[in-house]
Amino acid sequence: MKKTKTLLTWLLVALMLVSVFGVTKVQAAEELTYADGTTLRIAAGYNNRKNALTFEAEIAGEGITLADGKTYHTGDLKPTWVEVENLLNIKIEDKFTGAGSAAKEFDYWKERLNEVDLVVGGASQLSEYGEEGSIVNLGAYLDQMPNFKAYLEANPIVRLSITGNTSTGAIYFAPYFDGVNDIERMPLMRVDWVEKLLNGEGTFTADACKDTAAPVYQPYMPTAGKVEVEVVNLDGTTVDKIAKDYDAAGNIVANMNAKGAMTGVEAVNMLREYIDKAYNGYYGTERANLFVGQNAAWDADELVALLRCVVANPQTLNGTDVVQGLFSREDANNQRRVDMFRFAGHLFGVRGMESRQDYLFVGADGMLHDARQEVATYEALEKMNDMVQEGLISSAFVNMEEVKTENYLEQDLGFMHYDYNQTQTLYNQTKLDNAAGEKYMAVMVPVARWFDGTDEAGVYMRFTESWRSVKTDAWGISVKGVAGDENKLNAALKLLDYAYSEKGQILMSYGPDAFIKTNPDGTYVTFLFNGKEMPVISDATSEELWSKGKGNYTNYARNFLGSTLSFVKSQAFEYQCTQAVGKEGAGHISVAIGLGTIKHPELAITANPWYTSVPTVLPNTKVENDLIKTYSDLSTKFASNNGGENLFVDQIVNGYAAEGMDNAQASAEYVADTMGGMLYLQLKQDAWARLQKYYESLAK
Repeated sequence: MKKTKTLLTWLLVALMLVSVFGVTKVQAAEELTYADGTTLRIAAGYNNRKNALTFEAEIAGEGITLADGKTYHTGDLKPTWVEVENLLNIKIEDKFTGAGSAAKEFDYWKERLNEVDLVVGGASQLSEYGEEGSIVNLGAYLDQMPNFKAYLEANPIVRLSITGNTSTGAIYFAPYFDGVNDIERMPLMRVDWVEKLLNGEGTFTADACKDTAAPVYQPYMPTAGKVEVEVVNLDGTTVDKIAKDYDAAGNIVANMNAKGAMTGVEAVNMLREYIDKAYNGYYGTERANLFVGQNAAWDADELVALLRCVVANPQTLNGTDVVQGLFSREDANNQRRVDMFRFAGHLFGVRGMESRQDYLFVGADGMLHDARQEVATYEALEKMNDMVQEGLISSAFVNMEEVKTENYLEQDLGFMHYDYNQTQTLYNQTKLDNAAGEKYMAVMVPVARWFDGTDEAGVYMRFTESWRSVKTDAWGISVKGVAGDENKLNAALKLLDYAYSEKGQILMSYGPDAFIKTNPDGTYVTFLFNGKEMPVISDATSEELWSKGKGNYTNYARNFLGSTLSFVKSQAFEYQCTQAVGKEGAGHISVAIGLGTIKHPELAITANPWYTSVPTVLPNTKVENDLIKTYSDLSTKFASNNGGENLFVDQIVNGYAAEGMDNAQASAEYVADTMGGMLYLQLKQDAWARLQKYYESLAK
């Protein structure tokens, strides 16, 4: 009798796997086995050959000795992948072409998938080709992939973000996380410049200054009344509620506009007086804290006023005749230029500008919305164009000169941009003269009016859409590559599964143990990071990070170690490599998030759907995907790759982006009607509805 019950239980479990995970055949949970030395042909890396699994001559030269004491040559596997070979008893053949992006790499291989076993691609691409039968359904093997399965069970929103078919529960790719459930990009400012202009007793004076431009930008925030906002107090221990008192101070943009063009000195003193009155002395003589303090409360209008002061006072700030206000990391690279409209979303309360998928977001109505079809999007971009007309956005961004952030910061030419904290605050150590008090730091995200559905008039609060979740790059297994070869299939599945184990996550972030600091007994030396003990990098690794990687953790890891190419990248390594000033600014933001004064999307199905993070992939069918492809303008004219075209960027530079359109309503309608946006959105909405039903079935 007992044996019969056991058999029935096993059959019920098997049937559940079929219904939930799309397992096509009932099989006992057994370990993946394959012949030692099985070769896997892997077409995966990050963007270019320098970030491949093997060393390029540009990196290895005639031989390069790393912190593990070993010497590597051109064509050798990087340390992380040597370790993978040894741990899993496999052989790796590097097939990565370095086509420029995951999507372009997959485009190269999609007609020759018989030549590779594992391939990188865009998450949507891999799901689409999985539905066509070209990429292996990992969902059919979850019971044999205990680490991957456990990760998905612990992170249900991740499961939704990678589900390619809600009828079968198919999963066609192993997801990539560049950190998870944490803020990604941040505003960064020259803190010392803000302090020079705004702090101190009495009035601001300068031996020389320029005049501000004739005003074009008009107020975004109210011009009368009061707006209450929550801020973290200066020492980061509690939350204060303060008021922006427009009755007492007026709106700073309106005040400046009424006067017209003025000297830089006049502009600074007008902003100082406004801060004192609008905040009733809250910031005292440390007015810069409105922008750069733990207790910052700045908004778009106040930033525009500050930018006017900055560009009109170059002699005070850098001793030259020119200072650039807002800029992007590489003003001639579309991949970086798009950060300007991402920042615009934060300034003017527009969702979908930094979405995990296309420009989609979940509205308070629970439905998907597309920023490209929202009137508010184009109104925000037009306000950015107003800033361009006033000279507040860098001339290189407008004129596409070959200028990079390094030049701006190295030469004291740039004030502010929106980017990754660790890589950009390195300039404090490598470029800026800290002895002179120069300081480039992450600052609080702005206060804006967000329509989260809790108030018809909107809510003035801080919100960031730049929240780490499943990235758009991923690895999949080629059906034709492993066809008829169980050794290859099992070895590929084993590799993916290992990457999500605790040890695998450390390897894919830090590289092998030889690059990690250990105790005499061989255990890791650890530190507390986000509530978890994480390894400390070795002294030799830290030294090499600077000597070979110039302090840029991601470049060092990819170029030399072969880690952080996909899977789960812990931010613990990156945090250790963050320059002290970078830690300070990020620390302010972290405290604000912890105390709830910065809100963000949640990696869950939330009670208020507006806060639900849109999945990185939606389970559209092959027929639907084929139809979506016909709306090609939605991708080619809103691209984020280097060399691509983006109408949002064009509008910031030139005004309304869609040809022949001269207002926000017409621009949104042009995308919806002429570009097929309305039909595209309906297909995405259908998939989102199916995914929600699927989620409900999993919860039962």
